[in-house]
Amino acid sequence: MTDTSHTTTAKFRPLGLRNSSWTLKAWIALLVIALAIGLISAFQVITNGLGVTNLTDELPWGLWITLDLSSIALGAGAFTLSAAVYLFGLKRYEAIARAAVFVGLLGYSSAMLALFMDIGRYDRFYHPLIYWNVHSVLWEITMCVMLYTTVLLMELIPIVIESTPLKNIGVLRTFAHLLHRLMPFVALLGMGLSLLHQSSLGATYGILTARPVWYSPSAPVLFILSAVAAGPALTLLVTILASRLLNRELVPENVLSGVAKLIGFACLAYLYLKLWSWAATNYYSQVPEQRFGAEILSQNTPYNFTFWFGEVLFGALVPAIFMLWRRTRTNRYTLVLGSMMIIAGLVINRWNMTLSGFVIPLDWSPGVREIFPVNQYLPSLIEWGVALGIVAYSWLAFTLGLRFLNLYPEARNLPPGKRVTAEIEEVDAPDTSVAPANA
Repeated sequence: MTDTSHTTTAKFRPLGLRNSSWTLKAWIALLVIALAIGLISAFQVITNGLGVTNLTDELPWGLWITLDLSSIALGAGAFTLSAAVYLFGLKRYEAIARAAVFVGLLGYSSAMLALFMDIGRYDRFYHPLIYWNVHSVLWEITMCVMLYTTVLLMELIPIVIESTPLKNIGVLRTFAHLLHRLMPFVALLGMGLSLLHQSSLGATYGILTARPVWYSPSAPVLFILSAVAAGPALTLLVTILASRLLNRELVPENVLSGVAKLIGFACLAYLYLKLWSWAATNYYSQVPEQRFGAEILSQNTPYNFTFWFGEVLFGALVPAIFMLWRRTRTNRYTLVLGSMMIIAGLVINRWNMTLSGFVIPLDWSPGVREIFPVNQYLPSLIEWGVALGIVAYSWLAFTLGLRFLNLYPEARNLPPGKRVTAEIEEVDAPDTSVAPANA
C-alpha cells in the first residue's frame, strides 16, 4: 500500500534518458539487440521469400499469425477502458486509459508488422484498400484493423502534443483540444470497430465447416471475451511493473482494483462460454468429424494439456480468483501473476486455435488415417527471430513512451524514503484535479 495522503504532484516533465539508471540502459540495449535480430530475420524473409520458414501449403499459418492474433487481443484494453471513460462515464479510469490507448496502438502496429511478414507478397499489401471483397471476413478484418489503428492515433495525438514542445504551437494546441472534445465519438467508433474485427477473427475459424475442429458458432464471442480480459490485463501488468520500477504511484489504487474486477468478470464469462462450447461440441453433439479430430489432436499434439491447463485452469479460472478475491486483488504481486497467466493463456489459445485445424489434413478420414499423416510444424529460427524483433519493438516503444509521454496524468511522487509496496488499499481516489502529474 502506498501512502497517498502525503504524495506530491508536479507539472508533467518527461523523465528522458539522460539521468536514467544503468538497469534501464541495459534493458534498452537488450531490446535494441533483439530488434536488430528481428530486422536481420525480416530481411532474410523479404529477400528469400517464405521458403526460409517452416510454413507449407498444408500448414500456411503458424507463429506469425499467432503473434498477430495475440497482439490484436492484447491491444483490446484501449477500447475497453476508453469505452468505460467516455461512454459509461467512469471518469476514474481516465487515470489509466491513456496508457491503455498507447498499449493498444503498440499491439495493433505489432499485429500489422506480423501480418506484413506473413503475406508473402509484400508488394501487394495495399490491395485490400483498392480491391474490395465485401464478402470476405478477412477483408472486413483488414479494413477494421486499419480504421481502428487510425482511431488509436487520433486518441494518442493529443497526448503527444501535450507531452512535447509541440504544445507551444498554438495551432497544434487548438487541434489537440478539438480532438479531446471529439473523444466520446472517437471512443464509440473505436468500440464498434474493435468489436467487429475481434469477433470476425473468431468467425474466420468458426465458420469453416470443412475443418470441423474449428467450426463453432461461439468462436466470435469467445474471441471478444478473451480480448476484453487479456487487453486490460496487459495494461494492468505494465502499469504495476512501471510503478514499482519508477517508485511512483502512477494511478490511484482503487483504479487498479477496479480494473482487476473487470478482468475477473470477463474471465468468468469467457470460462463459462468456453466450457459450454466444449461440452456442446465434445459431449452433447458427438459429431463424428469433430470427435475424430479431437482424438487426432490428443494422440499427436499436447493439445489436451494446453487446453485444460494453459487455457482453462491457469489461463482463466485461477486468474479470475486472483482478480475477484479481495485478499489477492489487493496485492500487486498476485495481480501481476494473474495478469501474466491471462496473457499466457490467451497466447496459448491463439496458438491452439491456429494450428489445430491445420494439423488434421483435409483428405483425412477415419478409414484412411494411415494414408494421410497429420501435418507437423515447428517454427524456424527465422520465424522466431522476426517474432522476437516485433515483441522487442513494442516493449522498446512502451519504455520510451513511459519516459517521454504523459501516459499517467494522475501519477504521484511518493515522500522521500517511501516505496511502492505490495498491498493495495481499496479506498476512494484522492482529488487529483488540481495538479496532475506523470512519470
